[in-house]
Amino acid sequence: MKLDNIISVTGMPGLYKLLASRPNGLLIESFDNNKRQFVSGRKHQFTPLVSIGIYTYTDVESLDVALQKINETESESPIPDPNDKADTLRTWMRMIVPQHDEDRVHINDIRKLIKWYLFLKQYAWDQVNQEKSDEEE
Repeated sequence: MKLDNIISVTGMPGLYKLLASRPNGLLIESFDNNKRQFVSGRKHQFTPLVSIGIYTYTDVESLDVALQKINETESESPIPDPNDKADTLRTWMRMIVPQHDEDRVHINDIRKLIKWYLFLKQYAWDQVNQEKSDEEE
């Protein structure tokens, strides 16, 4: 799974495709409506999904591995609603990343992981997996 060009922008909902980088910000494109816009680096912070990891007791598991595990186990264990109770979310997370550090991975992090997965599944899953298959060839 290739997440290099997918970013999260503070203060803006959803995920975005990185089109170009400028010294004072980024040119991004929304996945849901394909709208392009410039976002200032003074007002927002940018986080590429490839740089995000999930803390475990021994190491850090990359986000793309966790997203792939969610996709593989989705038929066996349905994805909970992001607004479910904390116990439900934590139990589900134990199935996805059994060794995640429960002190450092907060419930809001699990909610964000679920929202990102559902967003990618709806708008960009084919694109993300297409980039992966292009790399393998």
